[in-house]
Amino acid sequence: MKKLIPFLLLLLLSVQADAQRRSKRKKKREQAPIEVVDTIPAYTPAMIRLKLHEAVDADQKALMASDGKADAQLNVSADGQVNTAVSDAAAKRVDWLQYEIETDRTMDQRLKANYLSGLSEILRYVKTGWRRGEVDAAYLPQILATYKKCIEADRNKQSIAPVIYNLPYDVAYTAILPRVFKDNVGYKDTKDVLLLKLSERYPHKTFASLRTNPESPYADSLIRVMAHKYPQQLYDYAQANNKLSYKIQNIEDDALIKSIVDMARSDNKSGQFYFPFLDLISSGKLTIQDIDGVKNDPVKYFRLLVKTQIEYSKRASAGDTAIGYRSLLSKLEQKAKDEFVAPINGLHERPDAIRFRVLQPLSAEELYYVAVLTNGLIYTSSYTNGVYPLMMRKARNRGDELLKNLNFDHYRKFISQAASYNTLKNFLSTFADKEDTKKLMTSFVSNLEKTEGLEDGVDVADSYASVYETLPDLAGQMLSDVKENLNRNKQAGNQKGVAIYSILNNLFLSADSSNHIDLTKELHIPPVYDISFNTLANEKGEVISQVFFYGDQDGRNIFNGFLNMFNPSNWKIDRGNKQWVVIKSTKGNPVSIYANRPLDELKGEDDKAQRALNAYLEEHDLFPTVTIHRGHSYYAPTTIDYMSPTSKLVFMGSCGGFNLIDSILRKSEDAHIIASKQIGKTAINKPFFLLLTEKLRTGKDIEWIPFWKEFKGRANVPGFEDYIPPYKNLGAIFIKAYKKETGETDI
Repeated sequence: MKKLIPFLLLLLLSVQADAQRRSKRKKKREQAPIEVVDTIPAYTPAMIRLKLHEAVDADQKALMASDGKADAQLNVSADGQVNTAVSDAAAKRVDWLQYEIETDRTMDQRLKANYLSGLSEILRYVKTGWRRGEVDAAYLPQILATYKKCIEADRNKQSIAPVIYNLPYDVAYTAILPRVFKDNVGYKDTKDVLLLKLSERYPHKTFASLRTNPESPYADSLIRVMAHKYPQQLYDYAQANNKLSYKIQNIEDDALIKSIVDMARSDNKSGQFYFPFLDLISSGKLTIQDIDGVKNDPVKYFRLLVKTQIEYSKRASAGDTAIGYRSLLSKLEQKAKDEFVAPINGLHERPDAIRFRVLQPLSAEELYYVAVLTNGLIYTSSYTNGVYPLMMRKARNRGDELLKNLNFDHYRKFISQAASYNTLKNFLSTFADKEDTKKLMTSFVSNLEKTEGLEDGVDVADSYASVYETLPDLAGQMLSDVKENLNRNKQAGNQKGVAIYSILNNLFLSADSSNHIDLTKELHIPPVYDISFNTLANEKGEVISQVFFYGDQDGRNIFNGFLNMFNPSNWKIDRGNKQWVVIKSTKGNPVSIYANRPLDELKGEDDKAQRALNAYLEEHDLFPTVTIHRGHSYYAPTTIDYMSPTSKLVFMGSCGGFNLIDSILRKSEDAHIIASKQIGKTAINKPFFLLLTEKLRTGKDIEWIPFWKEFKGRANVPGFEDYIPPYKNLGAIFIKAYKKETGETDI
């Protein structure tokens, strides 16, 4: 195990940046040796193993079809070379491995059966795992090669641990997943190896893995490292009554861990109220008693959260990151949503005096966080009629002073949101010095290559369409600033910056039709302005759609209306299943719509129905290419979690914000996303569904610009402007293009 020491030290010292790790993984995939697989000689499996070979063949076929097309090509990446290698592995290399196992005269019958069963297990895991984001299917060639090496070591009664020492986690874990290796002499060592690899590849899963392997010799060191990265997780696991919690509680020489343990073990179960202030508590700047004095008052507690966030943001600007700052932001977001936005959204039909009463005690700074931290959840009217005007009134109509008081925290998100809700022009007009507006917007688009992740870049991309329509001079400045930043990054040789600003430059230029910018050509991404019928249809020419419903009262009402919209002359509804219905076209092209019933959410029956439907679709190799979310915005993450990665067209009512868009594109990188900034309205949704299903039934391509004009003609009611067509969803296009340009998947 000495070979593991440098790995652990590397992890503990944190000398590898996330970007470097991604680059390393990509390089390993590109440089992996490619086996030449010749024609497999004819052979006859022994009768005793015939069913095992048939099972491998079936799992092989199911894996090949898991991208939605039952053909000879398995598409798991935007990279054609990767897809070719993976397809070769899933077909030829699996066949070859079957042949080698079956015809090996030195291998006993028991091992042959075990290794064939293990091959099936690997194929099934890759099939389901890559669809759920649990394994990178691009590693399939290496996984199979590693499994073969493990077989050779195992049959020779040698440890399999050395085989996986230097491999990426996805390869190592999947290759030794089969239970056949559980009796191998090195199996215990592999658990420790995998624990370290997992902590490097998926650090956020480390505590979950430690729970099942608390006796690892690396447990104590990993707890100390991960406690500072994920203090919230440490808190959760410290509360349990198991071996891992005992190990956590026995660490007495780390002040942070000791503070978290004390919170987790508090008798009054108020640890979650204290946790966001962990940094201040551990440094003695805030006491438990201070928090006890406000925690039962929503406004006072929110005020303390905001005060702490402003302090943390000031420290961050000076390069000092507060411990648990993510937990503070998460709690602040939760309280903004639960205590303020949910109530005013829910009262959208009541008079403003009643609807916005809950906001009155809040300061301008507190209202600012209510707005920016609920982006994608707050209704248009909640923002424009309530939060924004009250915030500006309490800021004495001085937007520049407000941003200074906030240390410009989340200012890009605020500007993007203001542009989206058409309040940016008003906000900038309140600046005392007009030069400051230009400086702010220059800062808005500058130095994006230095920011963590892509969220800031998405905010800039999303804002431009609105700025172009309402503030043309400002749009011109933004375009000029983007070009300047592009040239600066080219001169500096900063590849991330060049990628970001090249994409933004093309996106901004495309807003002016006279520039004739072809985004598909310029950004090397699938078509933005249309999606062909053939793209949505499977090899049988059938389009599979899936609709997600939820079991609240609104969900039940929407479901009944949804079923009633299908004309019996063209559609047939099968209501035979207790958990879902199937709607099939009876004329024209075959279209099947699967929708779970909105069963009781309090009993979790709607979730069970969604899971059961997904299992049915997977079992029958039915891969949806159209996904429709019908439910409130707080259900959206569940829909995204359950949606099929084969989805090419995704309708998300009440969807918005970077996190949801990014989550959708992580599931399906080429998805065309229709998003709404407001609550979904039947008067708008119904015409959309009718128009979409009719296009599909008649086998027509979806051309978004004429489609949207026709859609508007059928649904030209208040709120239509809140629905964003795919070609205007610049944030989604930006993410797609960046992934394509850089090859990165973890952004």
